[in-house]
Amino acid sequence: MATNAVFTKGEGNKGTLAFEVSVEAAQKGIDEAFNEAKKNIAVPGFRKGKMPKQVFMQMYGEEALYNDALNHVLPEVYAEAVAEAGITAVGQPQIGVVSMNKGETWKLTAEVELAPEIKLGDYKGLKVPAADVAVSDAEVDEEIERLRQGQAELVLAEDTAASNGDTVVIDFVGSVDGVEFDGGKGDNFSLELGSGQFIPGFEEQLVGHKADEEVEVNVTFPADYQAEDLAGKDAKFVTTIHEVKVKEVPALDDEFAKDVDEEVSSLDELKAKVKDRLTETKVNEAQDKKEEAAISAAVANAEVEGGDLPAAMIDEDVHRQMNQFFASMQNQGVSPEMYFQITGSSEADLHKQYEDGAADRVKTNLVLEAIVKAENIVASEADVAAEVADLAAQYSMDEDAVRAALTEDMLAHDIQIKQAVDLIVNSAVEEA
Repeated sequence: MATNAVFTKGEGNKGTLAFEVSVEAAQKGIDEAFNEAKKNIAVPGFRKGKMPKQVFMQMYGEEALYNDALNHVLPEVYAEAVAEAGITAVGQPQIGVVSMNKGETWKLTAEVELAPEIKLGDYKGLKVPAADVAVSDAEVDEEIERLRQGQAELVLAEDTAASNGDTVVIDFVGSVDGVEFDGGKGDNFSLELGSGQFIPGFEEQLVGHKADEEVEVNVTFPADYQAEDLAGKDAKFVTTIHEVKVKEVPALDDEFAKDVDEEVSSLDELKAKVKDRLTETKVNEAQDKKEEAAISAAVANAEVEGGDLPAAMIDEDVHRQMNQFFASMQNQGVSPEMYFQITGSSEADLHKQYEDGAADRVKTNLVLEAIVKAENIVASEADVAAEVADLAAQYSMDEDAVRAALTEDMLAHDIQIKQAVDLIVNSAVEEA
């Protein structure tokens, strides 16, 4: 729908957008506003919610619905006006009414703030540090040993003193000043010595002791311990060792290799496969670092005209990051209230956490969008179709469902940004 939008530049990044709501759009809003309003109006002779529109108009007049009608149509019309004017508005506009006369086009204004212009610096052929992707024999051996430790079995050790790395099965009763405290008691608890599961000093005092021994463990709770009534206090744990278990790791041979990976038949094949996997990981990490370094350099070389980023853009970014975080938590069955309770934090704490990198994220997006414009990067229909197919496969969705969830403009924008990133990264020069 045409809105006859006209933008008048003001001071700095601010200005006034004048636009119109067509008679048809206004009428649609009025109808929606009436359907909402009649649910709450009781009129003699009519059941609640069944009041005819004609009766409402006679009693209250059409104008009584205008404010609600405007709220219904404004988001769509305002977005259309912004697009029509060719501006990038940020934050919430201040809407003003010029005229809202019955049967006529409604005329409105919006005081808006624009995203700042970006003056691009160098973004092609940027020099970035070269990464070493070679995998040493020592790294392969370290990974093999990690796999070997993962195949270890705990074996009961008779009449053997416990050492770091061994697992002891214990009962313990904790007390402070001779009084037992909540959470200080356990039976048949398996504890790997040296794992750091218990408070500092506890596990070390069990080293050198055997099964069937009773050990008096004396420790001091850390000053920042989560249970405030125990923080900083001296405690005694009367601990009975029932069993000492030692790790038995398999021999480093072909049988071990086949147990770890059924696709190999020898230790040498396993080492070769591990080396390939480690190399692939290093190559991927190097590519990520190259991308990060190149984009950071391109962003550092660019300038924000006017100097400062609008506070509205920073705030929008923070809330977008928070909403994405909460959506991720919700997928794991954790509500915002539950998250704050578990972590002992608040919404303000999370807001502050995301504030730290917000300016960099906002500037990065502006720079990439400026490169899209400077390079005249356009997402073709084939590009959009490929992106839809990728997203559908990634999220196990039907392609039509992807298109329904994401508009063509959103898909095209994401593709253009990716192509701008590829332009920066692929032209970057790695230097030792």
